[in-house]
Amino acid sequence: MVSEEPKEPNRSNNAQPLPLSEVRKTLRVDWYRSRIKHSTLRELSKRSDLQGWFQAGGHVGLWMITGAITYLFWYQQNWLGFILTLFTHGTITSFFAGVAPHELGHGTVFRTKWLNTVFLYLTSFISWYDHVDYNTSHTYHHRYTLHPEGDREVLLPMKPTVGKTFLIQLFTINLLTKRGRTIGKGGLLSNIYWTIKSALGSDKPHEWMMALHSDQPDQHVRSIYWSRILVTGHGFILIFAIATGQWVLPIIVSVAPFIANWASYSVGMTQHTGLMDKVPDFRKSVRSIKINPVHSFLYWRMNWHTEHHMYAGVPCYNLKRLYKEIADDMPEPRSLIGAWREMWDTWNRQQIDPEYQFDTPLPATAKLSNQNTPTELEASIGDIAPKGLK
Repeated sequence: MVSEEPKEPNRSNNAQPLPLSEVRKTLRVDWYRSRIKHSTLRELSKRSDLQGWFQAGGHVGLWMITGAITYLFWYQQNWLGFILTLFTHGTITSFFAGVAPHELGHGTVFRTKWLNTVFLYLTSFISWYDHVDYNTSHTYHHRYTLHPEGDREVLLPMKPTVGKTFLIQLFTINLLTKRGRTIGKGGLLSNIYWTIKSALGSDKPHEWMMALHSDQPDQHVRSIYWSRILVTGHGFILIFAIATGQWVLPIIVSVAPFIANWASYSVGMTQHTGLMDKVPDFRKSVRSIKINPVHSFLYWRMNWHTEHHMYAGVPCYNLKRLYKEIADDMPEPRSLIGAWREMWDTWNRQQIDPEYQFDTPLPATAKLSNQNTPTELEASIGDIAPKGLK
C-alpha cells in the first residue's frame, strides 16, 4: 500500500522519546469501548476456518487467477489484454501489503493457527512485507493508538497526497515513493533497497524502527532473517526468469504489489488521517467508511476500522455485525468521498492552525465514559503481540 512520509507532528519540545520499556510502565490509556453483551462479543470473536478460507483463500485465489490470465495474454502477445489484466492483478496484489498480513498477524482469520501462519508468510512474501517488525509495531499501535509516546506507527498530521507524479505512480508502477516512518510502505526501489539493507543487518532508517529493535532485539533478528528470505526468494524468481526467458514472472509476482496501488491507497489513508491524537476514544482517532463489497473484501473488511480498534479480537469478517450491535454509540461511517473531503478540509485548516484536529461528532445516544474495567476478551488484540510483549 502506497504512502508518503507523514509530516512530523507538532511538539512543544525537542525531548527524546522515552525507551519503550519505560513507556510500558508509565503510559496507561483508559480506552472507551461501546457497551456490548459479553455473550454477543464472545460469539463475534469466534474464528472460522470456513470464513478464513473465503477471505484469505479467496484473495490468494483471485491473485492466482489474474496472474495466470496476465501470463496467458503475455504468452499470446496480446498486449492490450496484458496491460488490462496486469492492472487488475496489481490492484488485487497491492492489498496484500499491510492489509492481509495485518489481519493474519492478529491471528483472528482462521481457527486453525497454522493456516494463519501459512497465509501470513505467503502474502508477506508476495508483497515484500516485513510482518515481523509490523507485529511489534502494531502491538504498540493498538495499545497506545495515536499516543506518540507509545505509538509512532502513525504520526499526525498526515497529508492526504494526490500530487500529479504520485497519482501517475498510483495508476501505473509505484517506483519512487520513499519509505516513510510506517512499516513496509513505499515504492518498488525503496522496498528492494531497504530489504537488502535489512538482510545485511542494517537498521531501518527511522527512529520508530530503531526504538522497536532496541526494545525487542529478538524480533530484530527475526526481521533480518525474514529479509534474507525475501531477497533470496525474489532473487531466485528473477534468475529463473532470465534463464528461461520468462521475463513476465517477476512482474506477475515480485513487481505486482507496486502496480496499480490506487485502490489500496485510497482506503488505507482514511484510517486515521485528519483525526485526533492523544485521546482515549477510538471514535475520535479512527475512522470507519462504507465502501462497495468488492473493495471491502480486498481490504479485508478494514473499512470498519473504528470497530476493529475498539474490539481488535473480533475477526475481520464479523466487524460489520459488530458495528450493527453498537451502532447507537458510534459515529456514522463516512463514504469514501466524504472521508477524503473531510481529510482535505482538515489538512487545509491545519495549514492556518497547526493545532487543529477534526473532532468527529457522536450521535445523541452515544456514551462518553466507561462503566467497568474491560475484560480480557474486550481488551484482546488477538495473537499479534510477539513473545516479548505478551
